[in-house]
Amino acid sequence: MILYGRNPVHEALRAGRRRLERIWATEAAAREPWLRGLADVQIVDGGALQARCGSPDHQGICAEAGGYPYVGAVELLARDEPFIVALDELQDPQNVGAICRTAECAGATGVVLCERRAAAITAAVAKASAGAVEHLRIARVRNLADFLGDAKAAGCWCYGADAESSTRYDEPDYAGGVVLVIGGEGSGLRPRVAASCDVLVALPQRGSVQSLNASAAAAVLMYGIVQHRTIP
Repeated sequence: MILYGRNPVHEALRAGRRRLERIWATEAAAREPWLRGLADVQIVDGGALQARCGSPDHQGICAEAGGYPYVGAVELLARDEPFIVALDELQDPQNVGAICRTAECAGATGVVLCERRAAAITAAVAKASAGAVEHLRIARVRNLADFLGDAKAAGCWCYGADAESSTRYDEPDYAGGVVLVIGGEGSGLRPRVAASCDVLVALPQRGSVQSLNASAAAAVLMYGIVQHRTIP
């Protein structure tokens, strides 16, 4: 994988979860303090960087990295009172990256992605997350509804985001283990996934548009849950 952008490369170095084989940077970017002393930084121009990473958004730096270090879903469920964000076939790398960035900032235990018909952790997702995926524990599952069943068996409550629900997002107390499930762009939660949730929750809609996009809704819900979990 060719990571690109200053934050993704910097956070990959900070996290140390996967090896960066080579780093390419412009002369200006190579002066970043966190790159000093690294012997494997090669100076190139912006055109060479764009050709290597396939994006003009490289910010003067890219790096060859090993594959993303996914964890097992069982590892996330084994944590004490975990707070897990599960994405139901989200396909937009920008949405997935933004959600991962918020999840990491909000202190979530980890994120669960679907293996099929969904975005994986790519360089574009890493860029959209500002490098947050390097610190976040992320698992991929074959069947999300089955994972929710496992989560409930492990003592978690599963809350699905559904704009049509009559339960406001601030009504549950979100104590103990929690899985927040965010539906795919446009289609929302699939029927079996929605049926596997204990409660469906909705954000209040006071404007003229129908709903927030997936990453914005996820951010509001995550911090709503954090607030409930931190109030004595």
